[in-house]
Amino acid sequence: MKLKNILAVLLLGITLACSPTQQEPALEKLPYFDLKSFINLELSKIEGDSVLKTSVINGEEQVADLLYTSEDWKEELAAFYEADINVPALATAYSTRTTPDQLIHELLPESKGKVKELSIRYVQNYPSWVTFKIKDENLFYSTTTLGELFMNQATGKIDQYKLETTQKVLFLSPTHIKISGFIH
Repeated sequence: MKLKNILAVLLLGITLACSPTQQEPALEKLPYFDLKSFINLELSKIEGDSVLKTSVINGEEQVADLLYTSEDWKEELAAFYEADINVPALATAYSTRTTPDQLIHELLPESKGKVKELSIRYVQNYPSWVTFKIKDENLFYSTTTLGELFMNQATGKIDQYKLETTQKVLFLSPTHIKISGFIH
């Protein structure tokens, strides 16, 4: 009898552990520039293209000519996915300014969010340049990431990208990372 009770509890535990987790409800209408969809669309255009990648970590430079799969590209540009601000918790956290050729989302002073600014410049009504600033800090560390993505107007594809991160952990020297890629 005890064995049946133990098996029943284990079965219940496995069932609950394997059931899908509840996610945040999706927004009906996205309040900000849809960076995630934009990156996904643009990555589909460069699959099979090579990239001349330069990585500089604390002054040590490495250069490589690489061929990325779509999964490699998603990993390489993960910071751009992190800079997407279209989540329900941030629906009213940003101010939006526009000029004839630019869209700028800035985190409101009273709001909490890691993405401080997301800026999109347009040429002929299509994004030609995307930049962001992410900053996160607590008592023990701080990290700042700046990202830029440039479109080639002739090909309609991503031309180059740049990521720069500075991380500072309490009692340690800061780590500076710069990554740039030129797609060819």
